[in-house]
Amino acid sequence: MAARNPLSSRPIISRIAGIGLLGAMAVAGAFAVHAAITPVAGEPATEIAASPAPTTKPSEPVSAPATLPAPVPAPVATPAPAPSPTPMPVADPTLAGPQPYIVRHILPIKGAMHHGDWYWDESGAPADGPILITVDLEAQVLSIFRGGWEIGTAVILYGADAKPTPLGTYPITQKDANHVSNIYTGAPMPYMLRLTDDGVSIHGSSVIDGYMTHGCIGVPIPFAKQLYGAVKVGDHVIVTRGKLIQPDAAAKDA
Repeated sequence: MAARNPLSSRPIISRIAGIGLLGAMAVAGAFAVHAAITPVAGEPATEIAASPAPTTKPSEPVSAPATLPAPVPAPVATPAPAPSPTPMPVADPTLAGPQPYIVRHILPIKGAMHHGDWYWDESGAPADGPILITVDLEAQVLSIFRGGWEIGTAVILYGADAKPTPLGTYPITQKDANHVSNIYTGAPMPYMLRLTDDGVSIHGSSVIDGYMTHGCIGVPIPFAKQLYGAVKVGDHVIVTRGKLIQPDAAAKDA
């Protein structure tokens, strides 16, 4: 659902301002968990009283013995057997940390994009591969990548009032081509892709300059239909503000 945004003053979105994502951001959203380690208290120190030095009397000189005792050979230490090497654990690929998503190609769109503009071109892109959607709120642009190739992009509406669009990485948790809002008086949300439990989603909308949403990401309805058909539940969406993708240099030269 869109509402008038009195703060909007950008009718033109530059592709240079870009596609929202740092090249090294990870898909599976990553949060570092730090465990606090409490040292174990040691045993209390024991005080030892100092004893006075003993008083000794001068001793009588002692004559050296006529013969010295035979030297006793030092015992030969028997080396302990070397411990068996402990096998190193094999890394489980399912537990590996987030990996960079390498962008290999972006759509060659000339000039600025306007509200309501969208492009879709799968020619040259791999038929299969990991899907990633990026959203840059500052550039007001959404892009979808498959196997590192950008196959679609569109100008968006986003939340700019008391319900701003949240930043972060979100898996798509639900798809509904004919969704109707149960929060905003039955407002249509065609080709809905749910991102959060409190209702933030990507869906078809009239993308008009000067309007905003209540936190959702609105895209032109024809583009929303293409996007809906290209993704599945579990694919990730990364929402940033002003982060830019840098295509992989090796991929550009390939």
